[in-house]
Amino acid sequence: MIKPSIGDQELALLHYLAEHEPASVGEVASGFGEPRGLARSTVLTMMERLRSKGYLRRRQASGMYRYSTSTGPGEAMRQAVGQFVENTLSGSVSPFVAWMSEKAEVSDHELAELEALVNQLQSRRKEN
Repeated sequence: MIKPSIGDQELALLHYLAEHEPASVGEVASGFGEPRGLARSTVLTMMERLRSKGYLRRRQASGMYRYSTSTGPGEAMRQAVGQFVENTLSGSVSPFVAWMSEKAEVSDHELAELEALVNQLQSRRKEN
């Protein structure tokens, strides 16, 4: 099932929560919201929006709601990238490849991931 799209700030919150789950709104507001200048009410709104979209779930414990991810942030990131490629890049990864080739700082880890991806794509192509 394809979930509704999420914005950059929601994706960042989802990543934060995945590393700190289960967490209360207060904990997320303090650890995620305050450094970004977001009010507790804004964090609550974002968390409830993510919950309504199916990315978060909440469970009541000791009189307070604790939130956790219903999908891993990796799945949310893949979906967000897929939507970006389809909606913004008209389905073509060429602009992204051009951007990557011009990016000055690619870590050894990122380069290894790219090489593994190219090898995987070449293997699939040979199978077809």
